[in-house]
Amino acid sequence: MDNMTIINAQYCQGSNGVNSCIKATIDGTELFVPLKTGNSHYAGIVAATATDGSFWGDTVPEPMATEAATWLFNQQLAAYRTATARLAQYIVSVGRAEVVESQATGEQVWDEDTMEMVDVMHDVTTVTEVEPVEATVTRLVYDETDHMAEPTEETIENPVITTDVAERADAQAVVDGTPAAVVAAA
Repeated sequence: MDNMTIINAQYCQGSNGVNSCIKATIDGTELFVPLKTGNSHYAGIVAATATDGSFWGDTVPEPMATEAATWLFNQQLAAYRTATARLAQYIVSVGRAEVVESQATGEQVWDEDTMEMVDVMHDVTTVTEVEPVEATVTRLVYDETDHMAEPTEETIENPVITTDVAERADAQAVVDGTPAAVVAAA
């Protein structure tokens, strides 16, 4: 239900005065949408309210205002977590150093110097080394006008680096644009 066109939304109330559905024109058809989170039209109305909401008129009514704010918060939180996870990955042009930690094996031995039992330690690689990728790659370029011509070589930035830089920039933009309340919740 992405990009629904919604106009004239309003709550409908049952005989008991409780909101029972939303009457709205969606993509040119007047619908009575049940207030169920599993309903795709209802989910679309919540998402659209969070980003615009002008189809409600001057004011978004409760409880829709609260539900839309919660939806938006959750979307921003998920995007923030995805972005920070992406930024935590190593930079492919730099690589990653190996990390070795000394960890207890669970076995103990008697230490003659200290006159007490001590843990037997073992070095464990907790992060493997990753070599940086080559900064550039060479590719063959063919002459489109002369198919018999010998190809020439062209050196370009490694596409893996180009993709990594773009993904990191996108992730950083998400992090920078995330409201403080969302960051605090993460």
